[in-house]
Amino acid sequence: MFNFIPNRLALIVLISACSIILISMGLRQTFGLFFDAFEKGLGVTRTEFGLAIGIQMLFWGFFAPIFGLLADKFGGNKAVFLGFLIFAIGIFMLYSGPNTGIYFQLALGVFVGTALGATAIGVPVSEVGKHFPNETRTIATGVDTAAASIGYFLSPLLTKYSLVQFEWEQTLKYFMIFIVIGLVISIFLFPAKTVINSSQADRDQTFLSAIKEAFSHRGYILLVLGFFVCGFQITLVGTHIPGYMQDRGMAGWSATIILALIGFFNIFGTLGMGYLGTKYKKKNLLSILYSLRALSICVFIFSPPSMLNSIIFGITFGLLWLSTVPPTNGIVAQIFGTKYLSTLFGIVFLCHQFGAFAGAFLGGYFFDTYGSYDYAWYMAIALSIFATIVHYPIDETRLIRVDNTL
Repeated sequence: MFNFIPNRLALIVLISACSIILISMGLRQTFGLFFDAFEKGLGVTRTEFGLAIGIQMLFWGFFAPIFGLLADKFGGNKAVFLGFLIFAIGIFMLYSGPNTGIYFQLALGVFVGTALGATAIGVPVSEVGKHFPNETRTIATGVDTAAASIGYFLSPLLTKYSLVQFEWEQTLKYFMIFIVIGLVISIFLFPAKTVINSSQADRDQTFLSAIKEAFSHRGYILLVLGFFVCGFQITLVGTHIPGYMQDRGMAGWSATIILALIGFFNIFGTLGMGYLGTKYKKKNLLSILYSLRALSICVFIFSPPSMLNSIIFGITFGLLWLSTVPPTNGIVAQIFGTKYLSTLFGIVFLCHQFGAFAGAFLGGYFFDTYGSYDYAWYMAIALSIFATIVHYPIDETRLIRVDNTL
C-alpha cells in the first residue's frame, strides 16, 4: 500500500506536509462562515469582505514564489515556520483589534494572505515532490493535497459549531492553537538530500536560467493561464456560497454542508487524480476536470434550490476541487525537474491567486451592484471552457539540458 514511499525521510516529510496543509487550508476554508459575524460585529459589507479575501488571495499568490525560492534555497521547514508566525499575527489582529476598516483588510487580507504563501499548497506540496521520483510523484502530491480536503471537511463543521456556541472572537482564539501546532510540525519538513532524476546540468542550473527557461516554454504559459481558472472558481465558491445559499432561501447550515461535502469528497478526488496522473497524460486529465466543473456549476445554478441540489453540488464539485493540484504540480516537475520546483510551481500558483482575487472580489461586486451572483457563476462557466481548451496543447516531455562544462 505504501510502496510508493522511497525512504524514511520521504515518509516524515509527507506526514509533516499533510499536517501543515490540513491546518492551513482547513483554517482558510472557514473564513466565508465568518461573514455574518463580521457584518454584524464589525459592520463589514459584502464588497469589503470580498475585497479582503481578494487581497488575501493576491498576497498568497505574490508570496508563494518568494517562499518557494526560500524553500529551494534554505529548506521548506524554514519557509513554512516563518509563514505560520505571520499567520498568527493576522489572526491575533482579527480578534484583538484594531480590526475595522483598513485594519480588517490588513489582518485578513495582507497578513493571512502572506502566511498562506508559505503554509498552503505551494511549498508543502512541492517539498514533498522533491522526495519522490517522476513515476510516483503525483501519488505523493495527491496524498498531500488530500490532507487539505480533510481540513476542508472538518473545519466548516467545527467552526460553525464554535461560532454558534462561543462567538467569532473565541473561535479565532481556537485557531491560534492550531497555528502553534503548525509551527512545531513545520520543523520536520526537511529538504531533500539530492535532486531526484537529475543530471549534472540540472543540478548546476541557476535560478535566473530556470525562470527564463520556464517562461520560454509554451506549456508552462498555458499551465499558468489554466490555473487562473482554478483560483477563480474555488474562491468564488469558498467565499460566497454562504451568501448565495442564504439569498436562495436556504438554511444557514446548507452552505456548511456544501463546504463539508466538498472537503470530504475532495479526499477521493485528489487521491484519484494522483493515481490517474501515473497512468494518463496529465494535461488531458486537467482538460476533462475543467469541463466537468462547468457541468457541475450549470446543474447547481440552473436547478431549483433544494438540499438535494446542494448535496449533489458539494459531492461533484468536491471531487473536482483540488484535484487540479497533483497533475499541475506534476507537469511542472516532469518538464523542468525538481531543483526549483517550489519556485516554478509558486509562480503558477501566483496566477491561480490572480484568479482567486477575481473570484472573491467580483462575487461581492456583482451582488452589491446587481443584487445577484449570477454573472459571477456565468463567468466561472466560461472560464471552465477556456481552461478545457488551453491544456490540450501542453507538451509534457522532460527538457534535456546540456552540460556546458564538458
